[in-house]
Amino acid sequence: MQITTYSSPRFEAHFAIRYVVMIVCLFFYSGASAWGLTGHRVVAEIAHQHLSKKAKKKIQQLLGDESMAMAANWADFIKSDPQYNYLNTWHYVNFKSGLTIEKLKQQLAEDTAANAYNKLHMLINKLKDDGELDQNTQRMYLRLIIHIVGDIHQPMHVGRPEDLGGNKINVLWFNNPSNLHRVWDEQLIDHQQLSYTEYTQAINYSNKQQRLSWQKTPMEQWLFESYEIASQLYQDTPKNAKLSYRYNFDHLATVNQQLLKGGIRLAGVLNDIFE
Repeated sequence: MQITTYSSPRFEAHFAIRYVVMIVCLFFYSGASAWGLTGHRVVAEIAHQHLSKKAKKKIQQLLGDESMAMAANWADFIKSDPQYNYLNTWHYVNFKSGLTIEKLKQQLAEDTAANAYNKLHMLINKLKDDGELDQNTQRMYLRLIIHIVGDIHQPMHVGRPEDLGGNKINVLWFNNPSNLHRVWDEQLIDHQQLSYTEYTQAINYSNKQQRLSWQKTPMEQWLFESYEIASQLYQDTPKNAKLSYRYNFDHLATVNQQLLKGGIRLAGVLNDIFE
């Protein structure tokens, strides 16, 4: 039996263009994300499981067949499109070392930069008043909220400005070159070798009192919690440190707690928006 393959200059050019686009998207994504693909999906899936009926209905209307877990990484994928470059600073807030919570709150109150804290407040307020927004804009704002709430629960997204939130702190992760930011973005989570649904099932345990407490905590406190974790990580992780099984053992509980808090708090934000 003879198998005929189809090829033409137009087909080959089309394939080449798609391949280049895919590589470019992967390049942009791998360099600057928070929690990586799996982590953001875990946060979103936990949130989905704690939504009110009203919030679920509205979110389904906005996202259609796209689940919250799939929408969670839109803000990172879109970095491949230059027209969205203005979103790059919306993923983090940098703080210098040694701040008390009062000093951190003062910086947040005085800082007018387009950072995660300021833009998250803006997105929430705008989406609450959805009468002024068309459906495409509402969908975009929802995707951004899902993502940014996850971002600010990743400790290195409130890291120091001088090392770009740990990006300049080179380490070895199981003998492979990496940096502190990337370890916390994705490598600790990916090391568990779980799908986002398996990961969600493994850590999505909280009682009503915990959920109410975490959701009532103001956003400034969310950032300070991440900031305190980041401060400890800077002390525990010198440049060129060799990280492997022991680092995973010492820090996995913190990763899981931050993913869980991020999901529960995201549910609280969305329930409030769509009440």
